[in-house]
This record gives sequence, C-alpha cells and structure tokens, in this order.
Amino acid sequence: MAAVWQQVLAVDARYNAYRTPTFPQFRTQYIRRRSQLLRENAKCGFEPGLRRHYLRLRSQLLALRYGPLSEQSSFRASSVRSSRTTLDRMEDFEEDPRAQGARGHRRSVSRGSYQLQAQMNRAVYDERTPGALVPTSVAEASRAMAGDTTLSENYAFAGMHHIFDQHVDSAVPRLQFANDDKHLLACCSLDGTLSIMILSPSPPSVKVVLKGHAGPVTDFAWSLSNDVIVSTSKDGTLRIWNTEDGRCIREVRDPEASELLCCTFQPMNNNLTVVGNSKHLLQVVNISTGKKVKGGSSKLTGRVLSMSFDAPGRILWAGDDRGSVFSFLFDMATGKLTKAKRLVVSEGSPICSISARSWISREARDPSLLINACVNKLLLYRVVDNEGTLQLKRSFPIKHGSQPLHSIFCPLMSFRQGACVVTGSEDACVYFFDVERNTKAIVNKLQGHGGPVLDVSFNCDESLLASADSTGMVIIWRREQK
Repeated sequence: MAAVWQQVLAVDARYNAYRTPTFPQFRTQYIRRRSQLLRENAKCGFEPGLRRHYLRLRSQLLALRYGPLSEQSSFRASSVRSSRTTLDRMEDFEEDPRAQGARGHRRSVSRGSYQLQAQMNRAVYDERTPGALVPTSVAEASRAMAGDTTLSENYAFAGMHHIFDQHVDSAVPRLQFANDDKHLLACCSLDGTLSIMILSPSPPSVKVVLKGHAGPVTDFAWSLSNDVIVSTSKDGTLRIWNTEDGRCIREVRDPEASELLCCTFQPMNNNLTVVGNSKHLLQVVNISTGKKVKGGSSKLTGRVLSMSFDAPGRILWAGDDRGSVFSFLFDMATGKLTKAKRLVVSEGSPICSISARSWISREARDPSLLINACVNKLLLYRVVDNEGTLQLKRSFPIKHGSQPLHSIFCPLMSFRQGACVVTGSEDACVYFFDVERNTKAIVNKLQGHGGPVLDVSFNCDESLLASADSTGMVIIWRREQK
C-alpha cells in the first residue's frame, strides 16, 4: 500500500484542476509545495490511524468545496473481450507466390535466431551456480549501479524531484530521457511543441522549446548520439531537430497529407527513421535526404499507433488501432520491410505502446515484448522465433480502456534478482510490476498526478523516473536513498 502522504497528495492532485482555473502556474506551485510539506510531515512519525483519519477528512472537505470527482468514461465492453487464446495466437500472412519466394529468401539471410538466443541464454544461466551472476563486464557494471538491494527496495521511488508545467492544460503523450544520460529529458505535447529539459545542475530547467509543428505532436525519438530528435505530428510532417539550439534541420511532409502518429530510429542506422500514419501506412524515411526508402513501406489493418525494433534492428513490431501487432523483417542493406507475422491482441482495442527487450533478467531470459492495448491489462509477450512470433507470457491488471498509455522495461533489471516493468494508468497512478512474481506483482505505486498517466521514462542509472499525464504535468520522481 502506498504511503498515506502519497495518497493525500494524489487526492490534492485530482482536485488541482479546479483551483484557480485561470492561473495554471499557481496550481503547479501548489502541488510542489504540498508535496514538500507532506514529505516533511511524514518524517514526524504520526500514528498511522491518525494519518488515515486525516486522509478521509481531507477527501470529504475537498468534495464539499469542489464537488465529487466525476468518474472517467466507462471502458468499452469490447475492450475486455480478449482471451488467452486470442492473445496467444499469431498467424502467418497470406502471401502471393512471389511473396512466398521472398519469404524463403529472408529466412536464409536473417541472422540470429530468437529460439537459438533463448536456448543459449538458458544454457549460460543453467551453468551458473545458484545465485551467481552472468559472467560479463556488463553484468558487473549493472550490479554495481543497481546496488545489492531487493527489487522493492531498489524501486522505492516516492519523492518528487521536480514538476514541469510548461505544457499545462495540453496532454503530454510521450517523454523520454536521452540515451545513456542521467539529466537530459525531452517530451512532446498536443500543444504542438516539444521541450528539452535539464535536471542538473539544480534547479531543473527547460533548455529549449522546439516550435514549428502546426498541429499536436504525437511522438518523437532521440538519435543514438542525442544530437538530433525526430518528431511526428498530426499536421502531416516529420521534423528533424538540432537538440542544442532547437533549430529545425529538415521538414518531411507526408505525400498523402495524413496524420503522422508514431516514429522510431533504426537502432543500427540512425539515418533511417520509421514513421506510422493515420492511413494505415508504415514507411522508412532517410532523414539525411528527406526521402522515403524504396521498398520500405507496408500497410497495416488500421492507424499505426506504436512500434519498436529489437536490439539488433532486424525485426520491427508495429501496432494499430484495430488491435493487431505486425512483425516485419528489416533489410539492413536496403531498408526494405518484409511483413512476417500478425497477432490479434484484442479486436478493436488500440495497441498504444510496444517496447522490446532482448533479455529481461536471469530468471526471464527470453526476448520479450511489453504491450499496452486498452484491455485493462499490461501484456508481456515472449518472442519465440526469428520472424517475431509472439506468445503471451503473462499479464498485469491496470486501468486502461481508452487513453494512449505507455510502459517500459527498467534499464538495469537484466542482472538483478527479479525483473521490473513500469506503466502509466488511467487511475492517475504509476505502477511497478515484478514480472517474476506469481502473486502480488505490484512492487510500487506512485500517486500525485491529476489525470491519466500517459508515459514513463527512466534515466540511465534509474536514479530518476519521469512521468507525464493528460493535464500536461511532468513529474520527476527521485529514488529514495537507503
């Protein structure tokens, strides 16, 4: 159960929209100060029963002052129709004879089998004595950063390090720390802008605001070297930005003038970006030339909402608003996409988020995919072959019926006992789940947002967690020091 002071803060945050509606800066200032005072008060060690009584009185007084909170829109009945059979079933594509020939070719050139990788991972693990680390320099480094703590202790995030409000009253659908960086964070907003923020030295500040899109910004991605950001917008453009000065380097317009909904860099070649649009099209774009790659396009069954590459960049998964996840084989030499598999997660339930990981932990060694799909569950899949076939491993209950929620794997969990994933939720909370626990999988629960939490992101050493919500608030959470 979350600390009582966090529950009090959560109640205040939910009513925060009613305070001084014409002065949003005051509302943010109020939540910041309230968080500080509640954390200081929690150190005084008041009797738990007294704190819970205060929480009840506080909730009643706020309800009397502003009225009862309205419930969020009810979830569609169809969103919970999914079954294990549906979630597990992944099918081959019906292809014409020419495509069948191409398929045989891609099997022969696809390097690295996921089945082989999983077997090798198991072999390495099984040869270890109980409790031993995987013998790599990376394992030792991760262990050193994570510390010799339990999973619950390590993810005891609670204190608010900072709150950003530059996008207040417009939803922030995506945010992400820069690659291998502790203090550089970016987010995009439905107000048509992106922000790059610096968290150190103190106080945290907005480094630069990226302006130029004529419509809501739907997604963005950092380049590997963090010198470039690509962004997509409902104005039908892909923009490439210089992260130092905020200058727009290039604008690429969608030839069909459709809304661009998601994007990601090819991990092994950052000259190539994959973009998904509202007309069901997935397209590879060369950002150096601004031109689309020949053979680098494919159609899905619905609006393309999310995508993720595996670490080597050979398989791309993409999800649409009709409940399907497609896998594609990516040709490194040409940028060509070849459709491989399709999984119907739940008919009509949008696939909001896909996140890929090659090795979750010593206990969960298979390549995996984490999916948010508007079915009131966070779904964890196992990748079973070199064509991206998915098999449901387990699910976690969250409140998710309609909002575009996102989730992540924790960056340092690979060499720690247990394995953690983090997700936003429509109940305005951030949830930490241990994928290896059969019961009571919730490791931590953060409360403090005033609306559905749409995205979460860790910095590289897990000392800070950022979360963004539908009201435009970005909260930076600090890990508790033991």
